[in-house]
Amino acid sequence: MDLASESKMNSEGGEGRPVPPTSLPLQGGLSQRKKLSAPRISLSLDQSEDDLGETPDDLDINVDDLDTPDEGDYTDHEMDWEDPNAANRSGTSEPYNPIPTYSAEEERQDGKLWRTVVIGEQEHRINMKVIEPYMRVISHGGYYSNGGNAIIVFAACFLPDSDREDYHEIMENLFLYVISTLELMVAEDYMIVYLNGATPHRRMPGLGWLKKCYQMIDRRLRKNLKSFIILHPSWFIRTVLAITKPFISTKFSSKIKYVNSLDELHKSIPMDCIQIPECIIRLDKELKDAADNSKRNSFLLGLDPTAAGRTEPDAAGATSS
Repeated sequence: MDLASESKMNSEGGEGRPVPPTSLPLQGGLSQRKKLSAPRISLSLDQSEDDLGETPDDLDINVDDLDTPDEGDYTDHEMDWEDPNAANRSGTSEPYNPIPTYSAEEERQDGKLWRTVVIGEQEHRINMKVIEPYMRVISHGGYYSNGGNAIIVFAACFLPDSDREDYHEIMENLFLYVISTLELMVAEDYMIVYLNGATPHRRMPGLGWLKKCYQMIDRRLRKNLKSFIILHPSWFIRTVLAITKPFISTKFSSKIKYVNSLDELHKSIPMDCIQIPECIIRLDKELKDAADNSKRNSFLLGLDPTAAGRTEPDAAGATSS
């Protein structure tokens, strides 16, 4: 390097930095040089206004020290996204319980399983799924008199067995269902027909349950009740009513009437809209045949037929209980 070039580097570069060349030598001697223009490159460390948006040079970042995910991490996430059970099989993830799907139809059906009712100015919820097999215990039997008085039929044969583990839960919800249904069916005066026959002792409602029903019935319903007819009364139901007599009013006791057969019931109220269960019909036929045989045997033995007829209610009670 000649003195002229060294002097030029010291004068233009400053601070001992070399000045970038502006021409490149081509093939041939020094006398055959051809200069090619090249863009001027600034090596200054001073930050100008045009460089405000760039990253400063004094920010020293070591790319090798950065914690970046490797290829295996991406592979694991993609595997978990495509197959949630794959992570469990590989042992790289904790086990989890998937959330069960719940369709709109199932949501609507679940809403139908509960009914909110108001009894005695208090709101209650009824589990309709629990009492679904026993909802036939109460039904509408049409009307009597001038057509405005309802006939409510209560069939004890449709009650649950008392030896069930969920018996108390069923009876609690069934009690709310009976009371709320009674309030919906009754507008004015009404009567209740209690079908007691063909009901085994294990299905008979308890004394506490009957007392609770009577106490929860609205005063309007107790006042508008004109008659309480018991078909095929047994000694058990007679005993229960005798025990509960101190807890009920004299007016209510006077409304109770015992009926021993469907024929006798047909003479008291219209039966066109009353649905009698088949077990009640079979029991009524058996009791009628037994009564006829008893009268026939009494006639052959020379006994008073009316005495045998007076034992018919007790026989009916023993058979139905």
